[in-house]
Amino acid sequence: MKLKKLETFTDSFICFVRATAEDGAEGWGQVAPYCADITAQVLHRQVAPHALGMDCGNIDEMLDIVRDREHKFPGSYVRRAMGGVDTAIWDMRGKQEGKPVCELIGGTPGKIRAYASSMKRDITPKDEAERFLRLRDAHGFDAFKFRIGAEVGRDTDEWEGRTEEIVPAIREALGDAPALLVDANSCYSPAKAIEVGKLLQDNGISHYEEPCPYWEFEQTKQVTDALEIDVCGGEQDCMMANWKGMIDGRIVDVLQPDVLYLGGIARTLRVARMAEAAGMPVTPHAANMSLVTLFTMHLLRAIPNAGKYLEFSIEEEDYYPWQYGLYLNDPYEVSGGQVTVTDAPGWGVEISPDWLDRAEYQISELEG
Repeated sequence: MKLKKLETFTDSFICFVRATAEDGAEGWGQVAPYCADITAQVLHRQVAPHALGMDCGNIDEMLDIVRDREHKFPGSYVRRAMGGVDTAIWDMRGKQEGKPVCELIGGTPGKIRAYASSMKRDITPKDEAERFLRLRDAHGFDAFKFRIGAEVGRDTDEWEGRTEEIVPAIREALGDAPALLVDANSCYSPAKAIEVGKLLQDNGISHYEEPCPYWEFEQTKQVTDALEIDVCGGEQDCMMANWKGMIDGRIVDVLQPDVLYLGGIARTLRVARMAEAAGMPVTPHAANMSLVTLFTMHLLRAIPNAGKYLEFSIEEEDYYPWQYGLYLNDPYEVSGGQVTVTDAPGWGVEISPDWLDRAEYQISELEG
């Protein structure tokens, strides 16, 4: 069953991909969000010419051929584009077999514990705590992540003293029961990261994400070795050599691949298998309500070394106005702090025709 056609439907934030096989079978996927219109161009210029005509039953081989043919472009954009093709083909295969993707990759439908993930740094500790309490009461969340430091902040805070204030404030407001997680987004030098890490430990924070610039593995390793708290990272990494180095070197305690930054489900499964062999848990990055969170839900229902929870963004229209009107059905209903992977074939989601009608369209098709 050869891949015959790849179509993209794009705005600057979202690019949905439709893959069609030579027998007419179709599936929907998505490239990574942000600058998605650029990624769509990469897909048609640097991925489609190699993927078209290849066997839809061997996604690993297809993606490796793309990687090899585009070896002069090893970075993020090609991997983001590859993810759009990968996820569309998984949906196609699920629909052909009448199974959800999680079942195709060794899992089962069912529930997943989610943590409420804040993306905001411009929010006061008081307002963040009140927001978490509302979400706990409305949806049953029992785990929450908030931001500390400034993004790639070179040891600075969003405003002076914010981190020192928000860490105890959130713990005091929510009490001892909920799991609390933080994300430093590459803010700190090792010395400062360790200092902040001790504050986190004193307040029962269980997850410390990207304490140092993510590309500086040796810096992050210093923090991992110095603290008892779980140091976590990996969302930005898209090269298998980096993942091998991260796992072999125990750079972090918990690995956080992003399905779409990495290049799709097939490549993320490779990372999960390496992590499983090393006895390391996988808690992926999934920071918005595009399809990346749904892809991650299916992944977590299938891998034996899935982490404790799914990242689930709590941001709404003021932060992510582009994430509305994408689907006809809602795959992201939260009840009791959990989301559900259904037994619907493929990804189990219907893309909105109205959204597709407004999007920029492009097609690559196998000749002959």
